[in-house]
Amino acid sequence: MNKACSSTSTIAVFCFDPRRFAIDRYGFKRTERFRAQFLIESVTELKSNLKKLNIPLFVFHDQPENCIPRLVTALGIDRIYVQREWTRDEVKVRNGVCAKIPGHVQLQEYYDQFLFHPEDIPFMDYQQIPNVFTVFRKKCEKNIRIRSPLKYPDPKPVNNWIEDRTKVPDLKELGLEPFETDLRTAFPFKGGESNARTRIDHYFWETHRLSQYKKTRNGLIGQDYSSKLSTWLANGSISARTVFWEVKRYEQTVKKNEDTYWLIFELIWRDFFKYISLKYGNRIFQGKGIQDKMYHGRRNQQHKKDWILGTTCASFINANMRELAQTGWMSNRGRQNVASYWAKTLQQDWRLGAAYFESMLIDYDVHSNWGNWMYVSGVGNDPRNRIFNPERQAEIYDSKGKYQELWLQETLF
Repeated sequence: MNKACSSTSTIAVFCFDPRRFAIDRYGFKRTERFRAQFLIESVTELKSNLKKLNIPLFVFHDQPENCIPRLVTALGIDRIYVQREWTRDEVKVRNGVCAKIPGHVQLQEYYDQFLFHPEDIPFMDYQQIPNVFTVFRKKCEKNIRIRSPLKYPDPKPVNNWIEDRTKVPDLKELGLEPFETDLRTAFPFKGGESNARTRIDHYFWETHRLSQYKKTRNGLIGQDYSSKLSTWLANGSISARTVFWEVKRYEQTVKKNEDTYWLIFELIWRDFFKYISLKYGNRIFQGKGIQDKMYHGRRNQQHKKDWILGTTCASFINANMRELAQTGWMSNRGRQNVASYWAKTLQQDWRLGAAYFESMLIDYDVHSNWGNWMYVSGVGNDPRNRIFNPERQAEIYDSKGKYQELWLQETLF
């Protein structure tokens, strides 16, 4: 953003691409109502914040390949600044835009979504990225100093203003049904940068929950068993570097322990899956995964229905799947269990499970979602190829059955 704001005249553009709300090959909407609402809130606040900087945010419900070339021509734009992306759908959009803009227009791309910037990693090229997380983590931690977050730009001159009459669409305009927030949800938060910073203030500075993060992160009920920052990180409302340096400030002024480090540890996992997708490209979407391993995932319609509706023979799985269906949220512990149950116990196609998560999760991130599903399904980065036992997991993490009671106390479907 800082580079874009160095220009004499700047506008911003966001497209609600209809393809992101269409039905995918597995029968799910690519983006369901929970993440869509969070995105609507995020873009609405972004529009307001940019207006304070005298930067209009043009919002379209259309494909970028249509909107951006029209704006380039109408406004005489000569430079376009974007976040660099490399996964299948994003590359298709980028190439489509480039094919339609005049040749003199410069497209400048930046890797600002990482904790460890690609220019800083201690590997000669992406093919040398280790497949084992611990090796990646230790080498990066030893050799990299995390860059500072970007600074807020100064407001543009008032004469930068270009009239913007566009508006942010609502759920109905995106083809989705409005909803009331379920009072049981562990994620009652709204989208937008200010809400991300409010969450950090609460979790770090007001309650000092960060000091117990590792101990509580496998919780199942309530707002504060984990940071919940993954949602704002996923859509770019806040950066991994911002979170990292806030943790460091906390460690210097309040407390430094294994718990505070563990939040950084999880940020590194997030980076790891981004680098795995950089290394392997579209193989992260293929049944054989990055191991090129023979995989016989089945597609049993009854198993699919039971898993999605939470009517399997495993109550712990059912509780987690009903929470996801009603709220768009599920704990990390729950995600590991339901993914293992789908791919290992039921032996169903892991890609269908990953696609359902893509549709439903508020904090969906292409790299973490597909990387984690490969990992749990035995075709990714887990050398142990574990199978989760949901009964044993329930004994450990829901020993009194409160979580299962919360979500199984009534028929939801």
